[in-house]
Amino acid sequence: MKRFVYINDGDLSPGVYCNNKISNTKYTLLNFLPKNLWEQFSRFMNKYFLLIACLQLWPLITPVNPASTWGPLILIFAVSATKEAWDDYGRYQLDKQANERNIWVVKKGVKTRVQAQDVQVGDILWLRDKDEVPCDLVLLGTSEPGGVCFVETAAIDGETDLKTRVAPPPCIGLTSDLLHKIKGVIECPTPDKDIRRFDANMRLFPPFIDNDFCSLTINNTLLQSCFLRNTEWACGVAVYTGNETKLGLSKGLPEPKLTAVDHMIDKLTGAIFLFQIIVVIILGVAGNAWRLSESQKIWYAKYSLKSSSWYEFLVIPLRFELLCSIMIPISIKVSLDLVKSVYSKFIDWDLQMYDEKTDTPAVATNTGISEDLGQVEYILTDKTGTLTENIMAFKRCCINRICYGETTGDALADPTLLRAVHEHVPEVIKFLKVMAVCNTVVPVKSHGILLYKAQSQDEEALVQAAAFLHMRLINRTASGVDVDFLGSMLQFEILDVLEFTSDRKRMSVIVRELRSRKIKMLTKGADETILPIVHPEQQCRPVIDAVERYSQMGLRTMCVAWRDLEEEEYSRWSVKFKEASSSVTDREWKVAEVCQLIETNLELLGATAIEDKLQEGVPETIQTLRKAGINFWMLTGDKQSTAIQIARSCNFVLPEPEGQLLHVQGRTQQEVQMSLERVLRTLRMSSTEPKDIAFVIDGLALEIALKHNKEDFEELAMLSKTAICCRVTPTQKAQLVELVKRCDYRTLAIGDGGNDVRMIQAAHVGVGISGREGLQAARAADFSLGKFRFLKRLILVHGRYSYNRTAFLSQYSVYKSLLICFIQIFFSFVSGVSGTSLFNSFSLMAYNVVYTSIPVMTTVTDKDLREETVLQNPQILYFCQAGRLINPSTFAGWFGRSLYHAAVVFLVTIHVYANEKCELEEMSMVAFSGCIWLQAFVVPLEMNMFTSIQVIGIFGNLVMFYIVNFAVSMVKWGGMHTIMYRICSQPAYWFAVLLIVVIGMGPVFALKYFRFVYRPNAINVLQHFERMAELASSGTAATESPLRSLEKGSIPLSVSSPNAELGSVYEPLLCDTPSSSLKRGGVTYSTDFIPSSPSTFTLSPYSRFKKN
Repeated sequence: MKRFVYINDGDLSPGVYCNNKISNTKYTLLNFLPKNLWEQFSRFMNKYFLLIACLQLWPLITPVNPASTWGPLILIFAVSATKEAWDDYGRYQLDKQANERNIWVVKKGVKTRVQAQDVQVGDILWLRDKDEVPCDLVLLGTSEPGGVCFVETAAIDGETDLKTRVAPPPCIGLTSDLLHKIKGVIECPTPDKDIRRFDANMRLFPPFIDNDFCSLTINNTLLQSCFLRNTEWACGVAVYTGNETKLGLSKGLPEPKLTAVDHMIDKLTGAIFLFQIIVVIILGVAGNAWRLSESQKIWYAKYSLKSSSWYEFLVIPLRFELLCSIMIPISIKVSLDLVKSVYSKFIDWDLQMYDEKTDTPAVATNTGISEDLGQVEYILTDKTGTLTENIMAFKRCCINRICYGETTGDALADPTLLRAVHEHVPEVIKFLKVMAVCNTVVPVKSHGILLYKAQSQDEEALVQAAAFLHMRLINRTASGVDVDFLGSMLQFEILDVLEFTSDRKRMSVIVRELRSRKIKMLTKGADETILPIVHPEQQCRPVIDAVERYSQMGLRTMCVAWRDLEEEEYSRWSVKFKEASSSVTDREWKVAEVCQLIETNLELLGATAIEDKLQEGVPETIQTLRKAGINFWMLTGDKQSTAIQIARSCNFVLPEPEGQLLHVQGRTQQEVQMSLERVLRTLRMSSTEPKDIAFVIDGLALEIALKHNKEDFEELAMLSKTAICCRVTPTQKAQLVELVKRCDYRTLAIGDGGNDVRMIQAAHVGVGISGREGLQAARAADFSLGKFRFLKRLILVHGRYSYNRTAFLSQYSVYKSLLICFIQIFFSFVSGVSGTSLFNSFSLMAYNVVYTSIPVMTTVTDKDLREETVLQNPQILYFCQAGRLINPSTFAGWFGRSLYHAAVVFLVTIHVYANEKCELEEMSMVAFSGCIWLQAFVVPLEMNMFTSIQVIGIFGNLVMFYIVNFAVSMVKWGGMHTIMYRICSQPAYWFAVLLIVVIGMGPVFALKYFRFVYRPNAINVLQHFERMAELASSGTAATESPLRSLEKGSIPLSVSSPNAELGSVYEPLLCDTPSSSLKRGGVTYSTDFIPSSPSTFTLSPYSRFKKN
């Protein structure tokens, strides 16, 4: 599909396209309520609770007041709706501000000032310096003679460097008066969200030019939300407006990511639902059986069977369904969303992850997946700008078989090269011309100093090096380049630019030297794309050897070539290139095909080598995270030898004999298959050896492997801990992330550039580095950091704490709901299995919303170990990676605890009040008080540290329980009048509460103490060491260590030992089962557990198994 935009002539297309009114809001005043409710009820759990709430409106079956369900349900919906409304109102305010901004528009040859929302497609807009572009424009003219202007595109791609945009050749030189009257038509594709492509054609109507088409690219456009910089004025024609701009189409909510804990909670909730259905069926059948038999023997419970309705058999099952509906806690999602938001704020507020040099804090963009950081098993990382500084320095070069910088370490300080420049050695001069001209760098003068603005750090380094060697780029326009060489001005007319793409991996510029009128093609690019197109008779071996040597030094290499073109040959080729460049469909592919026709028989001038230093702390960070059981894959576009050298310096690959590097290579399907089989045989044979084996593969072999040998490559991914993938494209990076995900591993992708966005969005967790390539990766990521080294703290501290807290909170939420539900079920056995509720509606509502929510919320600051201990002992991350804190086994422990506590509460209450004359409401409040007192001990028992907030939250909640209920007891309506006054004056009440706490918590405390003292896990050991260190620092001597088995050496503490796996921090009533650990296909992590000091230990072989 195409659209035709008539320049400055809106009468030819009235009302065909939308106006420029921006609307990023999700709702309107009319559709907010129905749309928001529809979205909330699209979730299964909300539909379920709505059904329960509706059933409670049937007086015949509801055992409690409907308010006990409707109250929390409305509260939860109101909170979610309020949050959505507030967020949407903020978007509305931003839209209003943008729509009402005043813009200069040319109407019938006269400039008028209108609001931005009134701009139409085809209008000519006039912008001043520092103005924001209100819609997508095709540039028509600027204040500069060459039609060039500068724009800041940080709002759309995050790149802070200024970019040049140029008017189409037919418009260059037109005065402002002519631009007011310009007429023409632009043929462009329908709106899309690709901010890096714009394939269109323009034809101006006479008298401006004959009926000839001019091709347009993204360099001829000004996109919405860009800012005009360092340019007095610019004008352009609107082609895409409103929400149809490229930025407008790019906006939208990303696909939600579910964490491993979320998946586990969904599975456990499904299991609870099935259990609930079974219980309801059993109790319903039992209730109807009791009604038909035993109830006829009791005069006050006798049913009239003759007048029974047909639905009478459904009444009791439905009553039990309403009673058991609280098995699934209604507030679990809201609670988890709330605490996850708090976890994300902890990341934002962490000053230890703040980069002072760049003034960049850590930012959690996605507030819902912080616990997944603690379960990461694979990190797939970019190299340049992520592991390195992305600050390029020209270090070596090879020109005409002579290598410069070998002795000095810096080619710019090599006297031989400096002498060759001053002697005008032809090959050196050609080499420097390519460095200075074949690029997109724009020279800008600021306070008399010549500065270079570049989109690529490599290009900037090359131009700076050429300028140091007296080949200074002075000026660049759309049609020409001026270079100063030793005081002599060299001028080049730019005929065509063959742009760099990730597929071509090279760039060429065809220029005409104005002095000699000869046509030259200057080319630079990766060696694997330059060497095949060099003249076959040229000797390339010296350059190839130099490139290999530079790569082994970890330098970024690039080949430089040159070709003289004949006028006739260029003319024939130019027609084809212009035809391909004018294509609206498949332009990039057609242009690449035509470029191959001219990029042949090149003269290889030499090669450059650029240094990109590692970031501070990268090797230490990778080493620490590898100890935590995290595997690393490096995905880079660099040459293989360069990537290998960087990998070795980063501790990716260990030297022999600790490590081994295997190569997967080949140019055909058969070669790649044989190489894969050979590497796989080696990995299988060495799977029992404690050797760190890595493999390296290049882009071509990877493409073949993913297409024809996918199963073998997946097996290779599962067996190898480290991979180095070279010369990969952005698409291949995303494919590798998906491949690792299919192997059922939790992945984290980290990068810093726009080419890493696909990879970041494909991973379970995406991390962006706010680097010199801009903020595009950081904006697309779930978390953004200033430096790579902060990843260690993000995973080990924030990820681990978040996982621990989320695991406890989710299981505790189910436990406290099951506790009340089981008491109701036990009560049914002494109430004729009739589905009568023991508790009143107010108590049930307050139990979920207040009494059990406040204490558990204080655990958001709980830490089982100090941060220093966690960072010094990264191996304990294995517990999180293996899902040891929330799984069916741990859930069974909480299920058993709720059943036991329910039995204790019910039986103690029944027996203590067996001979007391009391009402049902009194006994109900005794049982309810027992539940509240149990929670006051359950939460502290599972916590590891106490602050004033936690003490107030837990025990203040207990005090609030009595204050609230005493207040309610003063009210005559509600069924609780004087209840608390009566029971609190009875010794039996306090005796019952004491028995409930002692009997309920005694075995739990004893079991926890037994595990900590006699069968501790690694976390318990570290907790003990921390406690001993505290006692030693305070001068208090411990009489005897609680870890007797450790001190006596009776059992070897290892995570793989059955004795040591009997519990984690939150594993109540948990026995050791195979289901409590994740399995990884054939890979065993091997270290020795030696508790040598309070701050360090290692782990013995710990198998994590995964499904194949």
